[in-house]
Amino acid sequence: MTKVIKTVLASSLLVASLGANDVIKGSGASFPYSVYQKWIKAYNKDTGIKVDYIKKGSSKGIKDAKARSVDFAGTDKPLSPKTLKKNKLYQFPGVVGAITMGYNLPGVSNLKLSRKALVLIAAGKIKYWDNKVIAKANAGVKLPHKKLTFVHRADGSGTTYNFTYFLSKVSKSWKKKYGAKKSLNWPGDHHVGGKTNSGVAALLKQTPYSVGYIDYADAKNNDIAMAEVQNRAGNFIKPTLKSFQIAAAKASLDPAKDFYAVIADPKGAESYPMVAATFILLPAEKTQTNKKVTAFYDWAYTNGQDIAKSLGFVPLPDSLTAKVRNYWSEKGIR
Repeated sequence: MTKVIKTVLASSLLVASLGANDVIKGSGASFPYSVYQKWIKAYNKDTGIKVDYIKKGSSKGIKDAKARSVDFAGTDKPLSPKTLKKNKLYQFPGVVGAITMGYNLPGVSNLKLSRKALVLIAAGKIKYWDNKVIAKANAGVKLPHKKLTFVHRADGSGTTYNFTYFLSKVSKSWKKKYGAKKSLNWPGDHHVGGKTNSGVAALLKQTPYSVGYIDYADAKNNDIAMAEVQNRAGNFIKPTLKSFQIAAAKASLDPAKDFYAVIADPKGAESYPMVAATFILLPAEKTQTNKKVTAFYDWAYTNGQDIAKSLGFVPLPDSLTAKVRNYWSEKGIR
């Protein structure tokens, strides 16, 4: 029996256990929102099962999971095995995506941002676009002497966590002073914050001479220009599905650690540096509800790859989804 047939049969059995008006409810990270919404729509069409996912940001998703106010929660900041055990939660990866540097720079295209430039922009130390650190990576480009506005998330965000984690790997001084956090009192006076990645997209579009971190899907959907970013090997890499896939292949997600890992800044000459896995949290005691949630993700792993790719997300490889399924079985939630 093929994977697809098994998945459809499992989903069909779940329909019988769900009332006509029952909905599997989730909340949390906005980073994977676009792919989750398309998966949800396709899953409902295939099975008749309703899933609802509200984007609130990773911080609120974690709070909802701990409070048991939803059936599942999304977070881009993975929880440690110790924290999961304390709160009686399970955790597994949903999909891999990328954080880009969106920008609104009239008259300039094909912008390149070095690792040093990213740290200095976030730290509030670059005031103007023609700063020598930015100019060095953009030889031949006429950068304007205009004030730079840095756009960031205003809410607790796994996107922020993964971006600041990347900055911490790039810069020892950033790591010591700020570290990796879901929210931050951003230094300097040149920044503005938006709620969810959609809010960041809106601010980038309406603010000339701005730059900010945003997930690839929201940047693409809003037709926002995205910079080439310098990776560990010193190469400037365009944000493309291929460069995300190369980076994601370096990820190590271990079920023995509840898949706890942050995968930013991988090795590889062609790896895009700001990649992130996004995770699902489940309340350990709700076995039957958890089986309904894992059936949805089981379907997505099998049937949602083309949807994910079309949005610039990297589907989990078969070797990893096999580990996730085994994890579910060991927990009794498959």
